[in-house]
Amino acid sequence: MMNVIACIDGSSLSECVTTASVWAAKQMDTPITLLHSLEKEAIRTDDDLSGSIGFGSREHLLDELVALDAKRAKLALEHGKLVLENAKEFALKAGAKQIDLVQRHGDLVENLTDLEESTRLIILGRLGSNHTQNAHTIGSHIERVARTSHRPILISVGQFTAPSNFMIAYDGREAADNAIARIAKSPLLLGLPCHLVMAGESTPERQEKITQAQKRLEDEGFQVTASIIPGKIYPVLTQYREEHQIELMAMGAYAHSKVRQFFVGSNTSKMIIESTIPLLILR
Repeated sequence: MMNVIACIDGSSLSECVTTASVWAAKQMDTPITLLHSLEKEAIRTDDDLSGSIGFGSREHLLDELVALDAKRAKLALEHGKLVLENAKEFALKAGAKQIDLVQRHGDLVENLTDLEESTRLIILGRLGSNHTQNAHTIGSHIERVARTSHRPILISVGQFTAPSNFMIAYDGREAADNAIARIAKSPLLLGLPCHLVMAGESTPERQEKITQAQKRLEDEGFQVTASIIPGKIYPVLTQYREEHQIELMAMGAYAHSKVRQFFVGSNTSKMIIESTIPLLILR
């Protein structure tokens, strides 16, 4: 069975992620899986203990560190179980019907890859447990998940409320067309007014592309307002979002390689960092 996977880590955004997962599960009539990954922290031992201390003292310290590591792992396991149980209780009160709890050792991205065949949507908080909620950054896993996963990703950036409309950032390229196709066939956003926005010069070719995208959505029952607005991508999308009180943004992710983005930057990462509304990322 396909599931909504909500990634829970006990951070300040875990409740927001859970709320978003309940909304998405209701929209798609899909069960929820609350996932907590126990990622092993790197602990320096041998190299740190080399030097002038004696062999016996060094071995004693290594034994102490091994015991401490085991204790920390046990506490992390127990803490993760409590985090999942609390999230489940919250989700049930919010109206969720089917909820599974999954706790796994290892890297979050690898765990999501393992679960991908049974995943319909991944929900993440923009910031993890090591960041404050108003930090102008993104959690360490966001870009890796967005580049690796073939499933849509909903990123919660703060308190989540069910959106009453949404905007698609469209540029006419393959990633954007793929995003349109997936949105058109999904019940997640069906019934919400859609704003299809393309930034830049209006040419016959670009007008044809946005018209085709609009028709594809309308054929699936979406109410679509399509616009081509002169200007650069980020300022255009930001201004449109504010003027039309957009409550959720959808966009194709990382159309360029990491090498190119090193030189020219990434609109995807910039939108994730700066956005004040939830983001639906599709590859």
